[in-house]
Amino acid sequence: VQLQASGGGLVQAGGSLRLSCAPSGRRFSTYAMAWFRQAPGKEREFVAAIAWAHDETYYADSVKGRFTISRDSAKRTLFLQMISLKPEDTAVYYCAAAVERYSGSPYKQYEYDSWGKGTLVTVSS
Repeated sequence: VQLQASGGGLVQAGGSLRLSCAPSGRRFSTYAMAWFRQAPGKEREFVAAIAWAHDETYYADSVKGRFTISRDSAKRTLFLQMISLKPEDTAVYYCAAAVERYSGSPYKQYEYDSWGKGTLVTVSS
């Protein structure tokens, strides 16, 4: 499964962006999808996830109340609405999907077997 993230860009602090993640290739079912991010010089970290079966959402503490993850189930498309952006949100944002297996730990990278290439979000102060 190939995933393509889009919607990144340069925005001032306090601004908003909406990221999208769309699949290409064969149709697939998924247990969960998520967004992770990697800032320069730092490890990739969890941002948000959504479980497909019951739409339960999960967020990192650093983005709660500012980011909203959602999905279009028919198009298998994932979204991340980001508001009140801060310079520390600057990172490459990756979408990921748990296609082959899922053990119920949405915060963990190992749950996700399909990854997109990422889209850069830059927040200026």
